[in-house]
Amino acid sequence: MTRIADIILPEGYRPSPDEEYMCPMQRAFFRKLLMEWRKQLQGEAERTVTGMNEEKAVFADPTDRATLETDRNFELRTRDRERKLISKIDRTVEAIEADDYGFCEGCGVEIGLRRLEARPVTNLCIDCKTKEEQMEKVHRSPDEAESD
Repeated sequence: MTRIADIILPEGYRPSPDEEYMCPMQRAFFRKLLMEWRKQLQGEAERTVTGMNEEKAVFADPTDRATLETDRNFELRTRDRERKLISKIDRTVEAIEADDYGFCEGCGVEIGLRRLEARPVTNLCIDCKTKEEQMEKVHRSPDEAESD
């Protein structure tokens, strides 16, 4: 049996509704998409680390120093979110390789090619995701609601 990672996609290939849903070609397409995304995120993280290590600025003005610290904190929060996204990408690639990708974890229906192209790490169909978001909204604490 051919491994999904070994499938070579034709130039310009895009999944089509005319194909069998989550056939090996489609799974290879999404795996490739995810691996490219992962590589991009890792590159950004490496650039951030390199930039922070090389940046040895000394500021006479405390406001400039505070601005730098605020920017660094924002950058680190962004990288932390991306680290979590990389973990989700890894789990999604495992699901692709296990032939367990493209179906809603909530109700089991096909998630849909266009939704997966837009958000390849999604594991819920649009209906289940909408319900989840509505439940989160209902169960939010008053403090969280005020921050909106």
